[in-house]
Amino acid sequence: MIYSLIGLLLGLLVGFYSPITVPTVYAPYVSISILAALDSVFGGIRAIEEDCFEINIFITGFFSNALMAGILAYFGDRLGIQLYLAAIFAFGVRIFQNLAIIRRSIIARLFFKNNQK
Repeated sequence: MIYSLIGLLLGLLVGFYSPITVPTVYAPYVSISILAALDSVFGGIRAIEEDCFEINIFITGFFSNALMAGILAYFGDRLGIQLYLAAIFAFGVRIFQNLAIIRRSIIARLFFKNNQK
């Protein structure tokens, strides 16, 4: 789990300090794809905490979620409706659920270790 957190922090640092810019036309698509990717990352961390992580499921979920979110935002834009809001809501709820489960797992593990001593 520590490697995934280190990779996430390194990726954020590289992203903040790199001179790459996204045109404003593509900003909604990129932002929703990043949110979908973050959902997959936190889902992977949750799976690691629950000892049921499988790399194939993680990789396919990572790319399919990001791609589907981008496609949903694109078609919503073409239809003139804001379908990306549905994706933001869905991914936001899942991210917070995964974070709550990860937090409970870590706290239970730390509390259980302290009770054994």
